Amino acid sequence: MTKTIAQTNFPKLKFIKRGKVRDIYAVKNYLLLVATDRISAFDVIMPNPIPGKGIILNTMSAFWFQKMEDIIGNHIVSTNAADFPPECAPYFESMQGRSMLVKKATPLPVECIVRGYLAGSGWNDYRHSQSVSGIKLPEGLKESCKLSPTIFTPTTKAPEGQHDSPITRVEMEDIIGVELTEQVIKTSLAIYERAASIALKAGMIIADTKMEFGLIDGKLILIDELLTPDSSRLWPADDYEEGRSQKSFDKQFLRDYLLSIHWNQKPPAPELPPDIIEKTRAKYKEAFSRLVK
Repeated sequence: MTKTIAQTNFPKLKFIKRGKVRDIYAVKNYLLLVATDRISAFDVIMPNPIPGKGIILNTMSAFWFQKMEDIIGNHIVSTNAADFPPECAPYFESMQGRSMLVKKATPLPVECIVRGYLAGSGWNDYRHSQSVSGIKLPEGLKESCKLSPTIFTPTTKAPEGQHDSPITRVEMEDIIGVELTEQVIKTSLAIYERAASIALKAGMIIADTKMEFGLIDGKLILIDELLTPDSSRLWPADDYEEGRSQKSFDKQFLRDYLLSIHWNQKPPAPELPPDIIEKTRAKYKEAFSRLVK
C-alpha cells in the first residue's frame, strides 16, 4: 500500500516553499518538486489528502512532458529518486514516484489556459457576455459544446489563497510582451491539440487545461505540471453530450460536492467524508489508467 503523504519534511534539504500540492526544495543548482497527496478546491487546500494522488500527478506530468518534447523543452532533469543528488538519499522512500528534480526557471507571471470545449468558468462567462477572456464567440452555443477553433484564455497568477483573474491577449502582451505572448499561445495550442488527439484514442476528452511556462536564459520551456486531473477538465468520451455538464475524471467531482454543502469557499475547508475521498481517488486513478500506458 502506497504511503499517503500530506506534507514532507526533509530537514537536510533547503526548504523553499509549500504550494497547494507541491513541496519545493533547493538541491544543488536544481529544484526538487515533491507532489504530495494534498488537494485544493476553489484555491483552498482541503484538510484531507487523497491517497496516491501525488504519484499519479507526478507520473502523468512526466508522461505528457515527454510526449511534447519535440514541440517544446521542459524543466525535468530526472524523475527517478535513485538518480537524485546524494543528500536526497535519506528521503528516498518519500520521494520515489512523486518527485521531480528540475532546472530552475523564471516562471511567466500568467497562467495559460486552453479551452477546446465550453465549460466551467468559460461557460459562465459566455452566458453573461457571449465571450471568454475578451474572445467573442458565436451566439447559441450550448454548455460543453466543442469550440472551433480552440481558444487560449490567459489569467493572472494570484497570490496563494486568492483567485486568478481572466485577462485578454492584449493585457497578456502588456505583461510579458507581444513576441513572447505569440510564442506561448502557439505552443499552448499545439500541446493541447496533440494531447486531445492522444486522449481521444484512449476514450477521454480533454475539455480544457492549464499549463505554465518559464524562461531559462531567455528560452521558453514548460514547467510545473502538465495535463493532470488537477490542471485539466477530463471527460469520458463515451458519455459526452453537449447541452449539459459532464461526468469528469478530475477535481470537478470534489468541487460539485463542496458546492452541494454550501461551503463559502474560504478557509478553513470542511473535513471530507471518507466516501468523497475514495470517489475522488478513484477518478484520478481512472484518468491515470486510461491515459498513461
